[in-house]
Amino acid sequence: MSGAVTGVRTGSLGALLRRVPVAVSPETSVRDALGRMCVARVGTVVVTDPLRSLPLGILTQRDALQRVALPAGNLDEAVAGVMTGGVVALPLDASVHQARLTLARHGLRHLVVVDDEGRFAGVLCSGDLYARGRRVTDDLIETIHAVDGPEALAAAAQRLRAEAAGRVDTGEGAQQLGEWVSILNDLIVQKAIELTEGEFELPLVRWCWLGFGSEGRLEQTLATDQDNGLVFLPGGRDDTDALRARFLPFAQRINGLLDACGYPLCRGGIMAGNPRWCLSVDEWRGQFAEWMCAASPESLLNGTIFFDLRALAGDAALASGLMRWLLDSASDNGLFLRHMAADALRSGLPLGRVRDFVVDRRSGLLDLKRDGSRPFVDAARILALSLGIGDTSTVGRLRATGAALGWAPRDVEAFVEAFDFIQLLRLRRQRAATHPPNQVAPAELNEMERARLKESFRQGRRLQQLLALRYQL
Repeated sequence: MSGAVTGVRTGSLGALLRRVPVAVSPETSVRDALGRMCVARVGTVVVTDPLRSLPLGILTQRDALQRVALPAGNLDEAVAGVMTGGVVALPLDASVHQARLTLARHGLRHLVVVDDEGRFAGVLCSGDLYARGRRVTDDLIETIHAVDGPEALAAAAQRLRAEAAGRVDTGEGAQQLGEWVSILNDLIVQKAIELTEGEFELPLVRWCWLGFGSEGRLEQTLATDQDNGLVFLPGGRDDTDALRARFLPFAQRINGLLDACGYPLCRGGIMAGNPRWCLSVDEWRGQFAEWMCAASPESLLNGTIFFDLRALAGDAALASGLMRWLLDSASDNGLFLRHMAADALRSGLPLGRVRDFVVDRRSGLLDLKRDGSRPFVDAARILALSLGIGDTSTVGRLRATGAALGWAPRDVEAFVEAFDFIQLLRLRRQRAATHPPNQVAPAELNEMERARLKESFRQGRRLQQLLALRYQL
């Protein structure tokens, strides 16, 4: 395999597979398996069902050393007796974030990738997923795994925020830091759910905890509240209300636990413990369809929050299926997307003709979230929906959109760098504990920062112009 797997989207695991997958049958000897690794220059083989190519286990050179060579075992015994079974696998179209989270969640070094039919497609190691070195603090991950109660979970969340603040101080990029925070926040949510599941007798149906807004986009900052929901799959329509009644106390308990961990309750009530956002698959589809038909101010606002959905815990297939349905529906609804574009373009970038910036007359401040990052987020979302792009992160959407529409790579990277700089300024303001946390006076910035912010706003204006041209606005 000289390149990535064909027919997979940019940013997916399939796009990262570079090596020819090495598989052996359960009857293969350890000696032969090690020989295959040596020839292919890899450290891992996957043991598969010879008839259907389904992954059954994994064997690494380290496993062979510890389990066979050092105990003076027999190198000619079958790999089935020494492999690690219970393979954790993700599909080709899974995101890199999902893979990183899976590694952190299960304490793995290697991840098996499978196709749509569950057949072995390749292996990725942590080095493939962290091009600049592993950014997740192993000690913090282990701390979260070891949590045995609400107080310990709150302490772990506090450690996470302290570590994130320290990373702002060391100058880590906003995109990398945002995903790092999201991975560990996901682990916090998963642990909160794990602790709560023992308190309730949950119905035996498929369900998934959803993240929306910045959490869904992997763009959480140091100051973030809860935006979540729950989707479940009832056996029949008559079961929906009864299932919701059973899920709500469970979800409300989790919302309260996360609040105690420093993730404030959403003031707008966008939480899984709210009956409005604890819905069956069909109800979520109906809600999305209603918003797309109405195109009212409230519907457009909801689109900016709920259309950035991502699975945090539970059955992720429910979330991915819901997202695929949403992409199909939105891409066929040009009128709704045009309304979204018109709404997004009502707010221009705060650039002045005489002065560098247009600030609020009363406060003299710039709002870095409303007038800085939001234009990039909104434009990227609308373009991604129109093109059926499944990535929910703003940077991922911009890059996938640029590739689909034939934008010059240098222009795409200019948008990405501009968005990243604005996000970085937001993080620095939040780290300094200023109030309001997303607002800044231009005079507080040094000359280089003012110049970069001005250029970032110009790139935001260029992106809005491309959006306006696409929808003839």
